[in-house]
Amino acid sequence: MLLLSIFSIFLQFRISSQQFPRPCATAEVLRTKQCCPVWEGDGSVCGARSGRGFCQDVVISDRPNGPQYPHSDIDDRERWPLVFYNRTCQCAGNYMGFNCGECKFGYFGANCAERRESVRRNIFQLSVTERRKFISYLNLAKNTISQDYVIATGTYEEMNNGTNPIFADISVYDLFVWMHYYVSRDALLGGSNNVWTDIDFAHESAAFLPWHRVYLLHWEQEIRKVTGDFNFTIPYWDWRDAQDCQVCTDELMGARSPLSQNLISPASVFSSWKVICTQPEEYNSRAALCNGTGEGPILRNPGNHDRSRMSRLPTSADVESVISLTEYETDPMDRTANMSFRNALEGFASPETGRAVQGQSTMHNSLHVFMNGSMSSVQGSANDPIFLLHHAFIDSIFEQWLRRHQPPRTHYPTENAPIGHNDGYYMVPFIPLYRNGDYFLSTKDLGYEYAYLLDPGQRFVQEFLNPYLEQAAEIWQWLLGAGILGALVAGIVAVSVALACRKRQQKKKKRPSAYGERQPLLHSSEEDGSASYQTTL
Repeated sequence: MLLLSIFSIFLQFRISSQQFPRPCATAEVLRTKQCCPVWEGDGSVCGARSGRGFCQDVVISDRPNGPQYPHSDIDDRERWPLVFYNRTCQCAGNYMGFNCGECKFGYFGANCAERRESVRRNIFQLSVTERRKFISYLNLAKNTISQDYVIATGTYEEMNNGTNPIFADISVYDLFVWMHYYVSRDALLGGSNNVWTDIDFAHESAAFLPWHRVYLLHWEQEIRKVTGDFNFTIPYWDWRDAQDCQVCTDELMGARSPLSQNLISPASVFSSWKVICTQPEEYNSRAALCNGTGEGPILRNPGNHDRSRMSRLPTSADVESVISLTEYETDPMDRTANMSFRNALEGFASPETGRAVQGQSTMHNSLHVFMNGSMSSVQGSANDPIFLLHHAFIDSIFEQWLRRHQPPRTHYPTENAPIGHNDGYYMVPFIPLYRNGDYFLSTKDLGYEYAYLLDPGQRFVQEFLNPYLEQAAEIWQWLLGAGILGALVAGIVAVSVALACRKRQQKKKKRPSAYGERQPLLHSSEEDGSASYQTTL
């Protein structure tokens, strides 16, 4: 309880980094469309007094989108974020955040001058204590209301063009669940079930990988703030060649419940979690947005999926085949694209041939289908914490491809991709703003690395040496106590032996000799009771 209280106090002072900041969710801000909050560090807008940033007009790309979404001025996500804001903080140097009060990815310190590389590790390489810490961190985020930002539970039109703000509180973990829902939801065209389904600002086209890269970085960052542990990194699950859900144990992400094959074991903390944003048909029938309320437990039934859609989990050979594809994206830049690395890794194409397949789920998609539950629906998939482990590994495969092919930024599409996926399009629904093409770059430029991609020496330290050192650090008191006790016992034994020998020598000196000799003969008679040389030895 004391620890939770400390975290709650800490949260009152921390700074947010994306999506409808509380200071920008008022009628006045929505009326002026100026989201430029004050940075508390110097009391100026965007930290301008300290040179952190300035309030500037949002300039969006005018490059044409693809034909997949034929509507205009219907959806709040079009030309993001102009429906809500046309002026935001533009940060300078290594500063970042909706008020420029944070550091860019990979930078730390009061002035964001410390460059540091974090390492994401295989969850099975974590120590027992680290695994427990990871689970407790997720649970803390699930049960901590964000003090910095809120979610929109109504459209801008329902807000009467901003005069009647409709926002709601959300936990730190559920914020990211809601963001995943919001970026992939159907477009509401007006009226019950009048929706456009062929729209997704983070899936089925070029932005899939950069968007999820930024998404995980922010999720990681928010967990660091909630816990105060700025060394935290999201672990990954290397599912290559897996035959079952290796992380579905009560020590990790929760085993199967003995009461129902669709639920998580009561022994896991995740069995008590409530999901949000998992009923898109219901929202569409009401022409409404998900409001973030709980909708029941996490569902998961790994392996009992539709095998006609996905027969097995990806293999090492599948991953290698996908990485060997040289083109990041190909026309028409959607789920029907052939020989596209993005489309093959996302799971709409065969890893063996690179050609798009209908009715089949491969690679990334296959894991979602395999989990056969909450994770199998795009909009609500982030409810299951396995989502984090899975997407961290997908991000590492993206990194392998970048390092092998080293593509220039010009390989990322600048126009005619589905709406939300062009190079210059700002990622929905992030505030501050991030362009898709800006994150078509290596993890090393963003301050993090994957343990299995390190060189052999560094990998040995990260995956083998560090866990042992960490375990030793956890039990160093016991080791020290055992060492001291062992030294005391050895000392007592040594003193006892020394005293015994001394007494023995004294007895020998006092024993009379028939010949007056001071030293015993090598072979004394048994009558005089002295020991032989061999016996003395």
